[in-house]
Amino acid sequence: MTYEEIMIKLEELGSEQTKKIYQNHGVKEPYFGVKIGDLKKIVRFVKKDHELALKLFESGNHDAMYLAGLSVNPKLMPKETLQNWAKQAYWYMIAEYTVAQVTAESGFALELAREWMESEEEMIAVCGWSTYANYLSITPDENLDVEEIRSLLNQVRNTIHEERNRVRYVMNSFVLAVGTYVEELNEEAKQVAEAIGKVHVDVGNTACKVPLAIDYIKKVEAKNRVGMKRKTCIC
Repeated sequence: MTYEEIMIKLEELGSEQTKKIYQNHGVKEPYFGVKIGDLKKIVRFVKKDHELALKLFESGNHDAMYLAGLSVNPKLMPKETLQNWAKQAYWYMIAEYTVAQVTAESGFALELAREWMESEEEMIAVCGWSTYANYLSITPDENLDVEEIRSLLNQVRNTIHEERNRVRYVMNSFVLAVGTYVEELNEEAKQVAEAIGKVHVDVGNTACKVPLAIDYIKKVEAKNRVGMKRKTCIC
C-alpha cells in the first residue's frame, strides 16, 4: 500500500468515540481515532517498507505515527532519526510507547535513554525513562549495567514525587521493570517500590490509574515470572 492508501485506510478505521477517548488523554489534531488493535491489523502493509513507515511518522498524524512505531525496523534507525522522533513526541502515547519501544530495540538504546532522562523537556525525559525500562525487558541480565540501574533506582526513590507529571509515571514504570525483569535487583526494586508508595499522576479526564509498584512486582513473583524477558517490547 502507498502512503496515500494507508492514510485513507486509517481514516476509515477511525471513530468519533475513539477520537474522544484520545482527546481526553491529550492527543492533538490531526488524528482519526484508530484503536491500537486496528492499527496492528494493517502493520503487515507497512512493515516491509521502512521508508513508508518513516513517512507515516513524519505526517504528524497520531494514528500514522503510532502505526510507524509498530512497523519500522528499529535496527535501521539512525540516532538522528530517533532524536527527531523524540522531539516530535508531544504527548505520552508517542513518547512512552512509540519512541521508547523503537529506541529500546535500536542500536542506541542506552546512549539515548541516558541523554533523554536528563532533559528539561518533560516528554523527552519520558522517552528516556521509558526507553530504559523497555530495554530492561528484552536484554539479558548479563548485558545490563547493574550498578547504573541501582543508581537509577536510588534516583527514583529520592526524586520521584518532585518530578514532572508524566515523568513520575515512567519512573514508577522503571521500578516495575527492574523488579520484574532484573532478577538480581528484584529485592532492591521492591524496597524502592515500598519507599515511594502511591505515585500521583494527573491522567486528565480518564479512568487510568497508576499501578502500585510493589503490588505489581509481587503479582509477577507469584507467577514465578521474575527475570523472564520479552522477545520484543514493541506493542
